[in-house]
Amino acid sequence: MSLFNVYPIYTIAPVKALGAKVWDDKGQEYLDFYGGHGVISAGHSHPDYVKAISEQVAKIGFYSNSIENPLQVTLADKLVTLSGYPDFTLFLCNSGAEANENALKLASFHNGKKKVIAFKKAFHGRTSAAVAATDNPSIVAPLNAGHEVVFLPLNDEAAFNAEIAKGDVCCVIIEGIQGVGGLDQGSTEFFKTIEKACNDNNVVLIMDEIQSGYGRSGKFFAHQWHGITPDIISLAKGMGNGFPIGGILISPKFEAKYGLLGTTFGGNHLACAAALSVLEIIEKENLIDNVSQISTYFKEKAVEIPQVITIKGRGLMLGLEFDFDMAELRKKLIYNEHIFTGNASQKNLLRILPPLSITKQDVDVFFAGLKNALKDL
Repeated sequence: MSLFNVYPIYTIAPVKALGAKVWDDKGQEYLDFYGGHGVISAGHSHPDYVKAISEQVAKIGFYSNSIENPLQVTLADKLVTLSGYPDFTLFLCNSGAEANENALKLASFHNGKKKVIAFKKAFHGRTSAAVAATDNPSIVAPLNAGHEVVFLPLNDEAAFNAEIAKGDVCCVIIEGIQGVGGLDQGSTEFFKTIEKACNDNNVVLIMDEIQSGYGRSGKFFAHQWHGITPDIISLAKGMGNGFPIGGILISPKFEAKYGLLGTTFGGNHLACAAALSVLEIIEKENLIDNVSQISTYFKEKAVEIPQVITIKGRGLMLGLEFDFDMAELRKKLIYNEHIFTGNASQKNLLRILPPLSITKQDVDVFFAGLKNALKDL
């Protein structure tokens, strides 16, 4: 095989998808409760999304950022308005790792420092500085290990304040809700402690909303549950509904200078058309309200499953905690019940990241399948 091995894979080849459903090359239908790592926000193959991309690629799909691209301005204006950050500016790139890489770089340009505070079980990407701020030594190459990163326990205010007091911290990077780490999140008190310390000490606060943003938590960004304002917000995943796009929203306190950031493919015409379509669908179909309603219904159904110990997360970024490893259950769900789910570094956690457009009927199908799969274990 000429492909480099990246992930252990299930022997299923999806060839078609619509809404929360996926079909493989044999015609088998699956319920998608994972959304390809939380990427599918507006739903698979939404007709408005398909139309927007199709019409755009028929006109122009790409040109460099050395010329005007009005779609970038339209996207930025709509994003800052819908997200509640009208005075922020947008830098566009191609992925979540790239977004975090640029966020960390901009923070260091801003205050001239380099130490980063990250948190235990954090995941911020696989590129140079982003992977150095990811709490998984197995994916940090020696080349990446030269970055100065301190990993602190989540919600440990004493440890955090002690590190900030050293006076050499460039930035703090934290997920709105931890994804790969297992759906843990900071308390409101902890987020407010971080915000105040950053403001008082010229430290840049970077909110990684790559997975928890775009309405997935029941607000546009998960940190908005805590009433804080970060300096930089990194975006990707649900931003393009499957089309590669990422970005950072940047506070007006940062001075824009030519050459600080740059990209060849970031914010290309086709990516902007996809991202604009996603925002329009979220707004038109009230998907963030749907997230809140379906999340409540999902949790009501989950408490009826005696094997579920804890329900973690918010909105439609959820985890069901059991007292056994999820590997076999996930196999039964996908091969026997035809339901996609996700895993986490917490091996006994079943991760749930469906399209934001799912219905109560979809939730009923999921729990019927889960009950069947649990019977066979």
